Amino acid sequence: MNKLAIIGGTGLSTMENLEIIRREIVQTPYGEPSAPLAYGKIGNCDVIFLPRHGYGHTLPPHKINYRANIHALKDAGATHVLAIAAVGGIHSDMGAKRIVLPDQIIDYTHSRINTYFEESLTHVTHIDFSYPYSEYVRNKIIAASKKLKIDIATKATYAATQGPRLETAAEIAKLEKDGCDIVGMTGMPEACLARELGLEYACLAVVANLAAGKSDEELTMEMIKANLKEGMENTQKIVAEVIAKM
Repeated sequence: MNKLAIIGGTGLSTMENLEIIRREIVQTPYGEPSAPLAYGKIGNCDVIFLPRHGYGHTLPPHKINYRANIHALKDAGATHVLAIAAVGGIHSDMGAKRIVLPDQIIDYTHSRINTYFEESLTHVTHIDFSYPYSEYVRNKIIAASKKLKIDIATKATYAATQGPRLETAAEIAKLEKDGCDIVGMTGMPEACLARELGLEYACLAVVANLAAGKSDEELTMEMIKANLKEGMENTQKIVAEVIAKM
C-alpha cells in the first residue's frame, strides 16, 4: 500500500489543507530529524509531513540532518516522498513563481554526509542514480497539474549548492554553462539518501526569484516571500490532487 510523505521547504513549513491528527517526536540511528513528524489527512488520504527546516524555519540548508529525516520517514512507513523546495531561476523560462518538476540534478554541495553506506559494511554498495527522481511520482504530478490546468515545467536540471549564502553572478553563469536550469540548497543529499532506502522520491520546486546576475533587482527576503506565496498556493493544490490519485 502506498503511503506518501511530504517534505516541506522554504515557504511551506505547514500545509493549509493538512488535517493533523498527531505529531510524534522520533529518534533515528542518525539522530533527530528536523522536527516531529506530523501524521494527518489531506482529504481522505493519510500523509506524513516533515518541514526540513523545522517548524520555525530555523535550520539552514547545510545544517539539516538529511539522513535522520529520510530514515524517519522510511521508519514511519512512507513509500513515496514528495519534496517541496524553493529555488532560484537560471534559465530564461524559469521566472519567479514558476513551478518546476526537475528530472536531473547536479551536486555542488560539500561536507555533507551523503550516504548510509559508509560504516560496518559487509560489502561496498553503489546505487544507480542515473535518473535521480521517481518517474512514477513525476507522472502523478504531471497528471495532477494538467487536470488542475496549472502550468509547470516538467524538465529541468537542479543545481544543488552549499548555502546558506546565495550565489554570485559568476557562479550562476558557471551553473548555466553546466546545463543547470534552477538552483537550490536542499536537493542533495536528500534525493540520493531516499534512493538508498528505496523510497520513490520526486521534487516539486517553486522559483522564488531569478538567480544572481539574471535580474537588475537586488534580491531580498521580502521579494522571495512574496513570490513564494502564490507559487506555494498552486503547489498545495497539486499535492492534494497527487495524494487523491495515489
